[in-house]
This record gives sequence, structure tokens and C-alpha cells, in this order.
Amino acid sequence: MGKFDGVLLASDFDNTILNTERPRRTGCPIPPISQRNVEALRYFMDNGGRFAVATGRALPAFRIFAEQVPMNAPAVVCNGGALYDFKTERYLETMELPETIRPQGQDVLDRFPTAAVEAYHMDNVIHSVRPNEYTRQHEHVTHAGVQPVPTLLEVPMPLIKIMFEDDHEHLLALRDYVSRQPWSADYEVFFSDRTLLEVTRKGASKGAMVARLAKRLGISMDHIYCAGDENNDLSMLTMAAEGFAPANCVETVRSCGATIVADCDHDTLAEIVSILDKRY
Repeated sequence: MGKFDGVLLASDFDNTILNTERPRRTGCPIPPISQRNVEALRYFMDNGGRFAVATGRALPAFRIFAEQVPMNAPAVVCNGGALYDFKTERYLETMELPETIRPQGQDVLDRFPTAAVEAYHMDNVIHSVRPNEYTRQHEHVTHAGVQPVPTLLEVPMPLIKIMFEDDHEHLLALRDYVSRQPWSADYEVFFSDRTLLEVTRKGASKGAMVARLAKRLGISMDHIYCAGDENNDLSMLTMAAEGFAPANCVETVRSCGATIVADCDHDTLAEIVSILDKRY
């Protein structure tokens, strides 16, 4: 028996466990995950806790980092579009987009000529229509290449998510356009960064998939803790018994009631584990 038996901690990856914002903006190398974070997670797991990464990244974009992060629970990927078990190397759950996403997404691109889109296929292939500077920045931090295609109509199904990339003010207008469409009720639409607007199937969110993971593990909602810094983390931060946010989080996360802890440059996860260590 360990002090963290029956406890699940789920954390966002980018700019929560590891600062990838600076490399994305400047092109500098991605730093290693801090030793303090690694040691804290190992301590948590050695004492019975279950730890999962809950990332917006698709599997090929997270796989390169998966071995660096101690985990003993399946990972939430694609912003809750899928649950993946690295031990068995298979998807446990997926929430695929409907086929209508291709013509609907292409209509959006036709109306917003500066936007690019990445489309994430179930077979772990990433396609891109009109790749732009934000696509290249994203490639730098994910180390996952994209395959250019002329239109979304030529991207094969099934897809787990698509992501529009553009200047923030353009994405705000794009988001507002999508919200006015009768088909928008079929999707979750949210920012994962000021220059990244993501679309998943209705009901596919980090919070929903973390809850499903907890059910699989037999962990009650009273013992789920989540950490994240961006708007795409809000669903799990507000669902958890307690949400934690690094000090570098966006304002909407700061105001959602999450407990603010050390920023991603100063061992966010180590501080969270220290708090839980005193609680249990």
C-alpha cells in the first residue's frame, strides 16, 4: 500500500511540464525535462499514484518525449480525442471526427486565406493545407513532420482533430465564423495557443477523457488532480478535485479557480507533488 493509492494526477505537457514556448518562438533547442520534475513523478508513482500526460499533441508529436516523462497510466492525446497506452502500443479509446469535417473545414480555409490547417489522422500521419510560419514553428517543437496536401478534401479519414494556424486576430474571426455555422454544434472549438485553434468531435476534451481514464483505473473523482496552462486545459482543471496551473498560464486559466504553482521553468510538477505529499 502506498500513500497515493487511488490518486490520479494528469498533466498537460507543453509549457506545464516543459517550456516549449521559447523554442517555438525563437527556434532555440528544446530543453530536457527537469530532473526535479522527473524525481517527483517517480516518487509519486513509487508510492501508488497514477500519472498520465494529457496533451493536445498527436501521438507522433508526443512519442519522441514519452520516454522522458515517467508515466504509469495511458496518455490522453489530441486534446482528448484519444487515449493511448504506451505499454501495449495501442489506442484504448478514440473519438473520431465526422467525415463532414473535411468540406466544412475547407470552406473555412477558403474564407480565411492566410490560415493553415493541420489534420491529424488515426494512423499517426499529420497532413497540412497551406502550411505557414506557425506550421513550421509547431514542427520545430513537435519534431513531427507534416505532409502537405492541396485541400482538406484530399486528407484521408479517419481524423481525430484538425488545427487552424494563423495570427491571433485572424483566428478570432475564424472562430466566430465557425460558431455561426449550424454544424458548429458537432464540434469542440478551443485555443491551445494564441496562434493555434483546435477542433475535435463534440464531447472530446481533456476533461472528458481524463474522467474516462479515471473510471478505467477505478479512481474516484474526489482523487483526480490535473495541471495545465492553456484554454484547452480548462475542461480538466475544472473537472478535477483540484486543478493546478503554472504561473505562466493564460488569464482564463488563472481565473478559473486553479491553484497557481511554480512556472514551467521552475519545476511545476515537483511543486504539485509536494502539495499532494502533504495532503495524503
